[in-house]
Amino acid sequence: MSKQVKDKKLGVTLQSEDYSKWYIDVVEKAELADYGPIKGTMVIRPYGYALWENIQKVLDKKFKETNHENAYFPMFIPMSYLQKEAEHVEGFAPELAVVTHAGGKELQEPMVVRPTSETIINSMFSKWVKSHRDLPLLINQWANVVRWEMRPRLFLRTTEFLWQEGHTAHATQKEAEEETQKMLDVYINFANDYAAISPIAGQKSESEKFAGAVKTFTIEAMMKDKKALQSATSHFLGQNFAKAFDIKFQGSDNKLEYAWQTSWGLSTRMIGAIIMSHGDDKGLVLPPELAPYQVVIIPIMRNPEQASIVAPVLEEIKKELLSANIRIKIDDRDNISAGFKYNEWEMKGVPLRLEIGPKDVENNQVVLARRDNFEKNTVSRDGIKERIVNLLSEIQNTLLEKNKRFREENTKNINSYDELKEFFSQTEEKSPGFALCYWNGNSEDEKKLKEEFKITNRCFPLEQSNEEGVCILTGTKTSRKAIFAKSY
Repeated sequence: MSKQVKDKKLGVTLQSEDYSKWYIDVVEKAELADYGPIKGTMVIRPYGYALWENIQKVLDKKFKETNHENAYFPMFIPMSYLQKEAEHVEGFAPELAVVTHAGGKELQEPMVVRPTSETIINSMFSKWVKSHRDLPLLINQWANVVRWEMRPRLFLRTTEFLWQEGHTAHATQKEAEEETQKMLDVYINFANDYAAISPIAGQKSESEKFAGAVKTFTIEAMMKDKKALQSATSHFLGQNFAKAFDIKFQGSDNKLEYAWQTSWGLSTRMIGAIIMSHGDDKGLVLPPELAPYQVVIIPIMRNPEQASIVAPVLEEIKKELLSANIRIKIDDRDNISAGFKYNEWEMKGVPLRLEIGPKDVENNQVVLARRDNFEKNTVSRDGIKERIVNLLSEIQNTLLEKNKRFREENTKNINSYDELKEFFSQTEEKSPGFALCYWNGNSEDEKKLKEEFKITNRCFPLEQSNEEGVCILTGTKTSRKAIFAKSY
């Protein structure tokens, strides 16, 4: 039987055949999520939600370490609030879900279901901020938001999704800009050290920045189909919302000033990034730092006699691993074969599988199988905790290095418009990777490239050589390079 037929029997379309179908297959077969009854809505299943909870735990700790406090704000926002910041309402207008009736009556003023919370939060900031002593105000919210998506895809673009959104107010521009960079650094650290994703950090162009922001910073990750995925953003809002919502404070010199603000967020889209950054033709490959289970233990016990031999040793291994805070799952189901269990947990991307049967107990050994490279070894039972801790760390680092290498190998320096055209001359669905080129164009120039090649300016990378070159479209001199790519 060929590998292709064998893989298809597992129910997963090969990435090389249809990457989009592969993605949906994995989300469903790994039991991460399912479709809700209303188009664009998503039901996050327990395994997918456990992954989200681990993301939450890491980020929530980082936010609190940087002195942010969690709060919660209403999901219903008066329409007039959005209209206070013209650029903001224009940017979100096509995606709004609007409530016009409630309690059997037409509302005097329509309510918007939260697409983001700048307006509702700033209406409260205007009440809370009166003096420079009230600043900085550092708030984070874990919540759901609704944006009416025309082309939904589980985790990547759904009508309702989960996220965190930070909102802060500061006394000076310098403090707000430092906050914007600080939180971008938090996301960069999270992507690298926990999600094992090596993104490019950069600033969005004027046409791609957040509606209402002065500057938007982003981390752009390359998926295995070489498309870009915006994975988190941090916005310097300047005084735009402060002026719209009259957020003033009395400075130490007794003068009234407008506050300087930021907002920043990461959503369940990160789960999609993890799937598409590491997954293969057998399903998920999860980074150990975030995997719901880091080790799945499969005891080989075909009868009560074998169970009496394996069970005591299994209990010892369980205690050892739990003492090291390793997240484990013991799959002792007796109504399915060991082979089926192997396939199921490979599909779910558990980083490490431990097998133990009567012969293993007799020989003081266990079998360890890595999910990332399918390496399988029989090892001594002695020192198993330390061995597994080290293996999980090795798997985490291997995934990060592999992702970084893939991005670097598929990022090409482009020196002319003709070269850009040749680079993106494939079919609409396929992507050749990231194009890095000198760029001095404006929003209309970006629109031209978007219409012609179906690409967008993902960002101006923060790491620039500062060497002068020529913009590939306008021919003018510039020292700034941009990343162009097809994206989700």
